[in-house]
Amino acid sequence: MNDRRARVTSHAEVDDDRYLAMLGDRIRDLRARRGMTRKILARDSGVSERYLAQLEGGEGNISVLRLRQVAQAMGMPIEDLIRVGPEQAPELTLLIQYLNRLSPGKLTVARELLLSSFETQGKRGRIALIGLRGAGKTTLGIRLAARLDVPYIELARSIEEQAGMTLPEIFSLYGQGAYRRYERRALQAVIEAHERFILIPGGSIVSEPSTFDELLTSCYTIWLKASPQEHMARVVAQGDQRPMSDNQEAMKDLERILAGREAMYVKADAAVDTSGRTIEQSLTDVMAVLPS
Repeated sequence: MNDRRARVTSHAEVDDDRYLAMLGDRIRDLRARRGMTRKILARDSGVSERYLAQLEGGEGNISVLRLRQVAQAMGMPIEDLIRVGPEQAPELTLLIQYLNRLSPGKLTVARELLLSSFETQGKRGRIALIGLRGAGKTTLGIRLAARLDVPYIELARSIEEQAGMTLPEIFSLYGQGAYRRYERRALQAVIEAHERFILIPGGSIVSEPSTFDELLTSCYTIWLKASPQEHMARVVAQGDQRPMSDNQEAMKDLERILAGREAMYVKADAAVDTSGRTIEQSLTDVMAVLPS
């Protein structure tokens, strides 16, 4: 299959009904990756749950199609039309156009080449364990930090220090947008302050591409993964069902979150499956994939 045939069909090549369906799927997938229920998204956005349900069901407002028509008439993607702020550098514009012509396989190679050329100094001394809650990040992180004699850092605590309030207060008062901003600042502060550490970020850090990219380029990342059933069992055993609280379809949501985030989790430098493994076995597995 050549590069052009491998590309996803552009929005300009589909009819209105198909476009709205694609838009609805996109919004639902993005919401799942962030671990947000429709109720939470409605609260944070000020948009009714009813409208969000219609939007995710492919019944978007007619104004969406009007905006799409304007973008098509100007010969540009709709995302470029609605972007605000300074224009991006010409080099970046041309690079994006070039990358858009590559197949998924060649994109992976291109990313690896860029990372190897511009790898952040000291990256391999900073270890970050990523994955959903219930994969074993905290338990393994504490033991790994003790084994390597390096600081153990939970990014959630650093976020609270940056904000001067607890995570529930951030979400309740300012919403997920504010949380993402504090998350980025906290990550940058931790990286600047430490040459070596074991870092435990939140499972949803992969939902914010710019923050996740900074994590990938500044830290040696290990994806701790497990089956949906083990994730759920471990979280319930901890007495905490986040991010599935207030949701009667917890397992279905968990599976959707895992599916939506896997494409980003696999960008980690290494992966360890903790399913069916004891803590000591998993710790041995993690030690085996550490950089020399």
